[in-house]
Amino acid sequence: MKTAYFDCFSGASGDMILGALLDAGLELDVLKAELDKLGLSHFAVDRRRVVKRGIGGSQALVTVDARHHRQHHRRLVDITALIDGSTLDPAVKRDSLRIFRRLAEAEAKVHDTTVERIHFHEVGAMDAIIDVVGGVVGLHALGIARIVCSPLHVGSGTVDCAHGTLPVPAPATAELVRGRPIYSNGIDGELLTPTGAAILTTLADDFGPLPPMIVDRIGFGAGRADRAIANLLRVFIGTAPGTGGAFAGEQTATIETTIDDMNPQIYAHLMEKALAMGALDIFMTPVQMKKNRTGTLLTILCRPEAVAGFADLLFRETTTIGLRWRLDNRFTLTREFVTVNTRFGPITCKMAILGGERVNLTPEYDDCKRAAAEHQVPLKIVLAEAQCQALSMADQ
Repeated sequence: MKTAYFDCFSGASGDMILGALLDAGLELDVLKAELDKLGLSHFAVDRRRVVKRGIGGSQALVTVDARHHRQHHRRLVDITALIDGSTLDPAVKRDSLRIFRRLAEAEAKVHDTTVERIHFHEVGAMDAIIDVVGGVVGLHALGIARIVCSPLHVGSGTVDCAHGTLPVPAPATAELVRGRPIYSNGIDGELLTPTGAAILTTLADDFGPLPPMIVDRIGFGAGRADRAIANLLRVFIGTAPGTGGAFAGEQTATIETTIDDMNPQIYAHLMEKALAMGALDIFMTPVQMKKNRTGTLLTILCRPEAVAGFADLLFRETTTIGLRWRLDNRFTLTREFVTVNTRFGPITCKMAILGGERVNLTPEYDDCKRAAAEHQVPLKIVLAEAQCQALSMADQ
């Protein structure tokens, strides 16, 4: 399985992602030919070699005729129509639309409005459309099946945008990175842009340290600014050793504690907080404890670097006074997402792939729950129809 690891030591933006992929072997002619399938005009894409703090990389140059595109103030429905109406590969369409939907949802939450009423500013500009679709094109053209991302360096200070001067990370960026690991080491400026955050948080399968892999290519994507650190995004491309490409191996942490003296209602609250912090899983198992007391074995799976944060959560939110943790190895299947159209609206479904064969297909619960509530029908009806439509699409 070919894996891309994005090392965001200086943050990430849409053009840095595109530049890193070009530097790692994406052919510029291939990129241009795919972008032409959008049917847009009055723009150009090029690549320039630059040096940042002594390190060479590629800068993706997207030139847009501002006078022509200023009149095209796009909403999500407009961008969806543009991408759906193109001749791009269905997988490229799917991933591009997932990214823009997350952008719209983040903006809607920040501005306390609906997705349908959001008018894109920075994120909806022509160059951002090229960055998003171009980045997805590049990943597919390079045959990337799995994406892993480092913790995201967000920067510090303030940034000027269409809404005025905002703190870093900007509100939409902050919403996009909820549940993902972020940090700042005092570098002034916006290192992580909304477009960069949307691409990586939507497409990345995992966040954490560089996974075991046999590296084939390394690319550096350059940002426009000159900073105190090299303004570059590094991508490693390679394959996981020893799995024959069928599935990926990674290391996770397991945290456990047994509890017999806590109000059971607290577990639901704890589960919500743990998942919001980025827990890979959390579950409870009934156990029989010493002195024949009934209790609960609480288990959290997380990234190794997140153990301390989850330990703090457990000590603060539960009655435990001690816990255990260990490192485990796990295998994961490639996951692909498809959007199916049902009579209850679009539903996202997740497919698990083993050696090129689909072995599982599951509708996304939150999409089905929302559709069931909107149409006032039983949840099981929406789940069944979404799975039926997804199976029909997968068999074609």
